[in-house]
Amino acid sequence: MIRSISTASLALFLGVAAASAEKIVIKGSDTLGAKLVPQLAEAYKAAHPETQFSIAAEGSTTGLTAIIDGNADIGMSSRRAKPTETSAAGAKNVTLTPTIVAYDAMAVVVNEKSPLKGLTKAQVEKVFTGEVSDWSAVGGAPGKISIYTRNTSSGTYSDWKELAMSKKDYAGGAQKLAGNEAIVAEVAKNANGVGYVGLAYAKSPGIKVLAIDGQLPAAASVRAKTYPYSRPTFYYTNGEPSGKGKAFVDFTLSAQGQAIVDQVGMVSIGK
Repeated sequence: MIRSISTASLALFLGVAAASAEKIVIKGSDTLGAKLVPQLAEAYKAAHPETQFSIAAEGSTTGLTAIIDGNADIGMSSRRAKPTETSAAGAKNVTLTPTIVAYDAMAVVVNEKSPLKGLTKAQVEKVFTGEVSDWSAVGGAPGKISIYTRNTSSGTYSDWKELAMSKKDYAGGAQKLAGNEAIVAEVAKNANGVGYVGLAYAKSPGIKVLAIDGQLPAAASVRAKTYPYSRPTFYYTNGEPSGKGKAFVDFTLSAQGQAIVDQVGMVSIGK
């Protein structure tokens, strides 16, 4: 009898422990999920040690799909949901609801040895669409341009086409990479390389950020929208945030969370 009571007590204890341990599942954008959200999660856990996180940064499309399929509490996205995604969500009685959590800018980066200091928007479009294929055509040292982009599941890939390329196709030889760090690594070792990265990666070694029409990406130019490739970034939830997801959204939007946004190199939303 004593043994059975002990076993029952242990089962009850384990059940209570399991119930008290929360896991927040977050999927989506590399722009948010590679640096910012892990740091937010660590700060959140300091105050809520019982909370666990599962964070997968594989592109904005995967985050929105995860919310539609009910596989995540929060979907990270560096772009707004597409009409096709909204329709797919509606078919499953899911309401894709965005919350702006930070502002970002896509910085045009070249190798640190490049003599270029800036480009015009028109020149950027010609470079990434392949209309211009040699740096000498835009004021650089002669050399065949090597283009590095994000992959097609990335919100940044889509935003760049929208903001920088008049929705035209990328140059045929453009190399698609999984994340910002991969683009930085390739441009840093290729004297003729060019790519775009989020602000959190703009100060990485081996690269140089170019001014666009005289504007460098920085907090002031992003907030004023004078830098042309500025954009908001989002958490998506099914309807308004609730439960454990809401707790983390609220933390991200708090003064402590937004201070982390600035520390990472992105731009806090301000009030």
